[in-house]
Amino acid sequence: MFASIRIRVLSRSLPGAALWIALACGLALPAHAMTLQQQRDAFRAAYAAAQNGRDWRPLAQGLETYPLYPYLEAAALQSNLANAGRSEIDAYLARYDGLIPADDLRRAELKWLAQQRDWTGFRHFYRPGLGDALTCDALQAQLALGKPLQFERDIAALWQQTRLPPECAPVLDAAYAQGLLTPQRVWDRIERAADAGQAGTVAQSAAWLQGEEATSARRIAEALRSPQSLLQQARDFADTPRNREAVSRALARLARRDEERADSLWQSLKTRFTFDAHDRNRVLTALALYDAIGLGPDALQRLAALAAAAQTDATREWRVRVAIAQGDWRAALTAIAALTPEQQQRDEWRYWRARLLQKLGREGVALDGFTALAQQAGFFGFLAADRANLAYSICPQTVVPDPAMDRRLRSLPGLERAFEFFALDMLPPARREWDRAFANLTPAEQAQAAALASRIGWYDRAVLAFGRSGLNDYYDLRFPLADRDRVLSAARSAGIDPSWAFAIIRAESAWQTDAQSGANARGLMQLLPGTAALVARRVGLPYDGGTSLYDPAINIALGAQYLAQLSQRFDGSPWLTSAAYNAGPGNVQRWVDARGNLDPERFIATIPFQETREYVTRVLSFATIYDWRLHGDAMPVSARLPAVGTAYDPPADPARKQVVCRMPAPATPASAAPPASASSTPVPATSSPP
Repeated sequence: MFASIRIRVLSRSLPGAALWIALACGLALPAHAMTLQQQRDAFRAAYAAAQNGRDWRPLAQGLETYPLYPYLEAAALQSNLANAGRSEIDAYLARYDGLIPADDLRRAELKWLAQQRDWTGFRHFYRPGLGDALTCDALQAQLALGKPLQFERDIAALWQQTRLPPECAPVLDAAYAQGLLTPQRVWDRIERAADAGQAGTVAQSAAWLQGEEATSARRIAEALRSPQSLLQQARDFADTPRNREAVSRALARLARRDEERADSLWQSLKTRFTFDAHDRNRVLTALALYDAIGLGPDALQRLAALAAAAQTDATREWRVRVAIAQGDWRAALTAIAALTPEQQQRDEWRYWRARLLQKLGREGVALDGFTALAQQAGFFGFLAADRANLAYSICPQTVVPDPAMDRRLRSLPGLERAFEFFALDMLPPARREWDRAFANLTPAEQAQAAALASRIGWYDRAVLAFGRSGLNDYYDLRFPLADRDRVLSAARSAGIDPSWAFAIIRAESAWQTDAQSGANARGLMQLLPGTAALVARRVGLPYDGGTSLYDPAINIALGAQYLAQLSQRFDGSPWLTSAAYNAGPGNVQRWVDARGNLDPERFIATIPFQETREYVTRVLSFATIYDWRLHGDAMPVSARLPAVGTAYDPPADPARKQVVCRMPAPATPASAAPPASASSTPVPATSSPP
């Protein structure tokens, strides 16, 4: 059946007039007479009818053996839960137990019954493990039937959560009424929630305390919600342990956005309260860290002076970053030595250790460090190779198609449903079916399934599958040249490097065409609808509202133009523009104003936002890999790092880096081919055909 699946596009062929007439009249075509496309069109029509409470069965005649048929009856039942009989739902759940639509129907029925307070019906359909909301509904059902709660059996697991759905509030109130929520238990929950920044949970918990205890808990909630407001009242607080905790949390919270103000308040309050070591360290850690992120003049000394108990991974790393920004190479090297062993093994700090040794004139040791790191195919490995004047090391592997395994995988019901939803452009249910089926495959089957998905144009499945597995050498699958002609054309029209455009797509969406962020950025290049509208008006490209951004043709064209326009603001600099694409041009301009004197390597190391630091290095690494995939060699990553304020034009004929494989690739699934070379002798790393 799947032999006819083709690379997905957003528009599908319409059914013939005869099929539409048949569907409209409630007539059915025999199953054997329906083509796959007719089955898909019939399913669409029947599914729409089922979801809208219309009679779907005449439209679905002949689809009984179609893989997605179980979704039709489930959709119809969910659209009419108020009138669906228990026996009807029972019959469906028994017939399709274990399928996603059955699970969804069970959840929908349980939510409906809980809303109706039909606890007898609820208990009939309930199964454990359906999430916190339904767990709490089940406990409400238990209470309604007169069965008291037990803390360890009923509440303990929920109690560990720092945030719970509204359905749990009546259960926790009942537990309090039964005397199960002792003050010690309540304070344990408050501490966990406060550490997680969940002010609402702290405030909710305060209601189960009495007198000064309740007041202190409410102050901790206020410290998280409005730290400056809390601190303005602090001088009137009694010097109690809980009040000291509230003040210290407020100071640490305020330091995130106004370190100078927090430091000033700390100087006035540290003599007012007898802070213990834990509270004092909380404040000093936050003040030192956020002073360092702002590259304060005494940040290095403050970080070095922190007690061992006050040190965190962040403070240790920012001690290195500040020393690098200040050009204090010896202090930076000392700070790297103070990192944990795990931190020291990260590529970033391996690179900087070698770079600092080079700065200090220890060329031989530095070269050894660069040479070892240059075996890594990432930003810092590429930089190290540039420093050591070495070729880039990329050891590509390929999943060799296994026809027998492909046939077996295609026949698995879960993957069959996933591929069929994909063919229908119904991506959310396609991913759900894929994820459930994929989790039950062996590693060799997973590799083959991901490769199969990529071959039919479902690129994000392979990108994510190999990224999560740690099998990083499947470059043709992890970095697909999807929509190649469209990306090349859009990049050339915008005047930007196509490898960079490919890298932005890969970093932003992993080739998931319907990606949507919490900020409402959409599609392959994650454009905000407002931004897309402005770009479209400026350059005269088609745009038909936010939904059209899920169309790769529109998204890629507008995304390339936006990237080009953004780059003009930053002198064409790929790395600064990439930072602006992630953090916004306003933030990047502020960073340029504050630290524009730093060379690109040091600037990137001291970008205040961790997400943006990692994004910039990821995009530059991806651009290098895509450059190699397109051309067989690559422009040096250091050539993409112009100094701040220096106009950047991609060189027309740059000196390019040879790509070789210096080391054996890691162990691979049984179905994978060996690496390009298994010897230690450098050999050219072959790329996929252009």
